[in-house]
Amino acid sequence: MSTMFFQATVLATRYLTPGMIRVTFGGPELSDFPGTGIADEYLRLFFPDPDTGHLHLPHIDEEGRWTYPDGGREAIRCSTYTVRRHRRDDGDVDIDFVVHKGGLASEWAQQAKPGDTITVNRPRGLYAPPKDVTWQLLVADATGLPALARIPEQTPAHVQSRVFVEVAEVEHEQKLPPHPKATITWLHKSGNGAAPSRMEDVVRAVPLPSGSGYVWVAGEQRVVRAIRKYVRHELKLPPERYQLVGYWTHEGEAWEAKWEALPDAVKSAIEAGWASDRDREELRDEYDATLEKFGL
Repeated sequence: MSTMFFQATVLATRYLTPGMIRVTFGGPELSDFPGTGIADEYLRLFFPDPDTGHLHLPHIDEEGRWTYPDGGREAIRCSTYTVRRHRRDDGDVDIDFVVHKGGLASEWAQQAKPGDTITVNRPRGLYAPPKDVTWQLLVADATGLPALARIPEQTPAHVQSRVFVEVAEVEHEQKLPPHPKATITWLHKSGNGAAPSRMEDVVRAVPLPSGSGYVWVAGEQRVVRAIRKYVRHELKLPPERYQLVGYWTHEGEAWEAKWEALPDAVKSAIEAGWASDRDREELRDEYDATLEKFGL
């Protein structure tokens, strides 16, 4: 069975903008880190129990499914982040963290120093445009910026890319990799927990070119849910033509409390659905409807 977990050692940290800090990881175990090469590949950082110091880890099979033999789901403390860059020659990995208060991983990154260690798992990726694409629409807030920044690096020169990035402040803009057919628009003082998001408005308003396209969106889960409803049910794009990912939840503690308060029958029905072989997009429709019904 493939190695699922790796110890990553902090080599350096630096602020890219006032709103983003980059941590560079290395160490012996990352010399064998199995990057996917997919632009939005992500991994999880696992943190030990603050009271006992014990690191609780799930069991992850080759398909990416998790089970919880060590202390149960509740004992695992982890956060999901994009691999901004993986330098295979030396095994170094860059991960960019949005700077904010109250985030387990963000606060850890802001205090990290060379020599600190963290456990990470094997990465997975979602960005998968069909080979025939001639255009793509890329929309993200600050949490999706590290993944979005990788996409132009891997986009064929003939593909037209319309890019929108939502950031809290003008100073949070970053220089994105150049692409001959990419047009980038920054949305300032928008979303990111600081103001209402404009991502849905942008997706609805931007004229989509003719030809074969792809829509990739990453941001707050309620915002992405609304965009998915538009892309799937109004534009009626087939699933292979979009990837819409909720990266975070605004007022996450309140959301978790509401989730825990769901009737057991509702949670059991959700789990049974995801464990079945039913169509994933139909299940997502049902899941989203359930979340909306219960104010989630």
